[in-house]
Amino acid sequence: MHYSSYSELCRGHVCQMIICDRYKKGIISGSACQDLCEESTLVFQHCLSSSPTHQVYGGLWKEKEVIIKCGIEEAFRSDGNPDSAPRGDLVLFDKPTRGTSMDEFREMLLNFLKSSLGEQPSLTNLVSRIITTADINQDGKVSLAEAKSIWALLQLNEFLLMISLHEKEHISKLLGYCGDLYVTEKVPQDSLYGAKVPHFLQPLVPSAVHRGIHQWFAPAWPRKAKITIGLLEFVEEIFHGTYGSFYICDISSRNIGYNKNYDFKMADLRNVATEMTIRGFLKGHRCEQNSDCTYGKDCTATCDKLMKQCNSDIIQPNLAKICGLLQDYLLYGAPLDLKEELQKQLRTCTTLSGLASQMEVHHSLVLNNLKTLLWKKISNTKYS
Repeated sequence: MHYSSYSELCRGHVCQMIICDRYKKGIISGSACQDLCEESTLVFQHCLSSSPTHQVYGGLWKEKEVIIKCGIEEAFRSDGNPDSAPRGDLVLFDKPTRGTSMDEFREMLLNFLKSSLGEQPSLTNLVSRIITTADINQDGKVSLAEAKSIWALLQLNEFLLMISLHEKEHISKLLGYCGDLYVTEKVPQDSLYGAKVPHFLQPLVPSAVHRGIHQWFAPAWPRKAKITIGLLEFVEEIFHGTYGSFYICDISSRNIGYNKNYDFKMADLRNVATEMTIRGFLKGHRCEQNSDCTYGKDCTATCDKLMKQCNSDIIQPNLAKICGLLQDYLLYGAPLDLKEELQKQLRTCTTLSGLASQMEVHHSLVLNNLKTLLWKKISNTKYS
């Protein structure tokens, strides 16, 4: 098998070795295990990681391009040595224990989802979906290896979100898994502008040049409008959705992609967090200023300077941050008869507050006005 790199960032050979060793020992299971470990039809190709603790690879599964993600942060010792022995399987795959009944496992899952997503009325449906996903041979039962694998995967934020948001058309589809390795569909364009300056060059490239490169490679304006409509729909879907509210905590063009039809796809869910996760982080968190109350890159709450503790309301909601990103993206090349109104609506949008009193009617109105403005311009054209 060929690997493009054996650097610290690219250790697919070791990831596969560890996963397949666990599979052969009967510790883990999954819909991709046989193809990865026996048939060799799931193949690692090139490293896409920008972090040694988050292993992402482009690959092929039965000749179809896919993305492979490996739970590497659990697979290696903290010394960072790829030749180190893996962390004990008893640590990573410690739950559920032998003798756990199906009813007890369902209860485990329900309690975990309540702590992760909050008390949502439809959590029992999500438990059933998780059980179905775990039951890879569809015999109506979940083996210990199947249960351990799905439990380990649910501890990974992105996998939990993919399961929770599985009905949404704007996220990458989960194709399969083996232990805590999982495979998703490949998003053809994983950047909003269609081109990315490599990470190692970004500090060297002036912002004006960076912006110019983006605009040069960006799709035609009507196609940008279509991608934007999908992005706004996604923001709408994750605000008070079926399983609670979700926050995008790193609004970046690098995480936002689209397919060959210019339909928006969220290329990376690692920077999306549940409301419960953020509230858990903020609760009792000590602070001197607002920046101390930041989860991820830009999910920031206010600091109560008298109590020196973080409040629970996020200052800037998803929609306001998205509109900030869209200003450069949409205004460049916008039709002249639309540009003034578009600029006005985007400006209104960026000033939205995250306070609960504003979060319902006002947000929906701003979002729908922006979607309608864009849709009117491209409807009944080849771009719609």
